[in-house]
Order: sequence, then structure tokens, then C-alpha cells
Amino acid sequence: MTGPEVVTVGEAMAALRATGPVRLGAPMQLSVAGAEANVAIGLARLGHRVGWVGRVGDDEFGALVLRTLRAEQVDVSHARLDTDGRPTGLMAREDRIADLVNVAYYRAGSAGSALRVADVLPALDPGVRILQLTGITPALSPGAAEAVHAAALRARELGITICLDVNYRARLWSPAEARSALLPVARLADVLVASADELHLVCEDPSLPEQDGVAALLAQGRREVVITRGGDGASATSADGTVSTLARKVPVVDVVGAGDAFVAGYLSGLLDGLDVEGRLHRAATTGAFAVSTRGDWEGLPTRRDLALLDQPAGTTLR
Repeated sequence: MTGPEVVTVGEAMAALRATGPVRLGAPMQLSVAGAEANVAIGLARLGHRVGWVGRVGDDEFGALVLRTLRAEQVDVSHARLDTDGRPTGLMAREDRIADLVNVAYYRAGSAGSALRVADVLPALDPGVRILQLTGITPALSPGAAEAVHAAALRARELGITICLDVNYRARLWSPAEARSALLPVARLADVLVASADELHLVCEDPSLPEQDGVAALLAQGRREVVITRGGDGASATSADGTVSTLARKVPVVDVVGAGDAFVAGYLSGLLDGLDVEGRLHRAATTGAFAVSTRGDWEGLPTRRDLALLDQPAGTTLR
């Protein structure tokens, strides 16, 4: 069997989604969450071979994570079942007023936080084309941070394209802690993805304005710097210049997971050999599917779905 062309590394968790305040006993739905798992599912739905590397607890939540990923055609042969009593991480989110979402993490001491170098390196071989990392996993523990850095080093040795999505989580660590851990990984990345307010975390000089910061990152060896701007679209800058795209206009239901969907679309375009404009268009499309449906990954499109947003409004397909 042919192995994955993309490997993602991180923590996948059980996700409890409340439709109102938890303190009032709002109904909750159980699913799976985790940025790297979301990207893996997004790529798999678009027809790419993708593997997820991480640890889950030897518990029912861990079984749910692995079962869900397998059902989505994600290779979990390098996932590890933690046998030392660490639980699968948990994320609880509640919908508050209007479109405000409150997210709480229960990840301290989780199986995912025990990720080690030896868990990750066996998943990387010359057949892998892309290693996808985020700034979330290094926040979980020093060991997890070491594993992410080691994965990036091995990928660089093997000529694997490295994509780092900064994905800063203020509830996991401080900006200073994030900079300390992410700068060494960012120096190895080929494709760097960040929101406009995250860019300073991976710039050697955090005081630089956006345009100068992007230029400095390219000068240091980054091949592409992609800046996401939520509803205002995104841009990608390389040695050939900057290309921008607008967000696709859809009714917004749930914005959680939109960034992961964007990354999945962008990397899918990269794997398919699309130019920068084509990659951004696919990324904006996958992001639109994510925000127009509830859940982190449930609404992500298949390859056949990609053309649906190009149909006139109100179209009925018969």
C-alpha cells in the first residue's frame, strides 16, 4: 500500500459542543477536534493520502478519535495509544451571545502532551511530500515542542516541504513562550501560514510592520508566507510577488476550524501543482465550506463539492 503524501503531527481531542451556557446544562454533542486532525481530514476528503501522528489515551475518547480518522480515510498507523494512564485531551466549547464562542481546553497531562520524538520520526520517509505542523502542539509540553522541532529537522534532511501554521492559542501559552518555541521551527519552514496578528511570533524582529516582516521571512529562506485575514480573505507572498484573494461569500454558521480548512485547501492546491492564485482560490473555497456548516471539520468538501460555490445562488442540482 502506498504511504501518505502528507503527514500532520499534533493532538486530536474529544470535543464537547454546547449550544448554550454549560453552567445551565445546555445540550452537548460529542465529536473530535484538533487543528492537525482537521487538516488531515480536509486533505483526505480532497483525495490526498494523508497520515496523522499523535497520541491518544487508552480510553473511549481515544477510540473515538482513531475511529473517526480511520472513517475519514486518514492513516493512523503511526498514532500511539498511551498506556501510562494519560487521558485523551478534551475541548469544550459553548455558543454564547451572537456568534461569540467560548472554548475551554483540558489538555494538561493529556496523552497528546506526551508526544515524543520517537513517536514522530518513523512517520517521515522520502515518499512524504509535505509535513504539516502548527504552533499548537509545541504549547502542550517541552517534549511535544522537541518532537515538532525534530520532525521539522528530519523533514528538511529528506527534502520534504514543511508547512507551519502559527495558530496561536493564548489559553495555552504566552506570546513570549510561543516565540521561543516557534522561531526555531519557523526557520525550517518552506510555507508559513499566519494571521496578520500572529506574524510577529515568527519574525526575528517582532516590531516590523507586516510588509517588512513578510519580506524578512522570505529573505531568511521561507518560500511562501501566507497571511489569513478572516472575512477579508488572504494573501500569499513569494519571490514572485504577492497574490491576494477575497473570502467566498457564504452564510456564516461556525468559524471554528475555518483556518484549518484554509490550510487543507492550500496544501491540496500545492500537491496538485496549482499556481498561487489557484491555491488561494481552493483554500478560500474550503474555508467557506467550513464556516457555513457547524463543526470543526464535518462540513469540509470533497473534490466534487469544490465547484458547488460557483453555481448561481438558489441553484437546485437535480
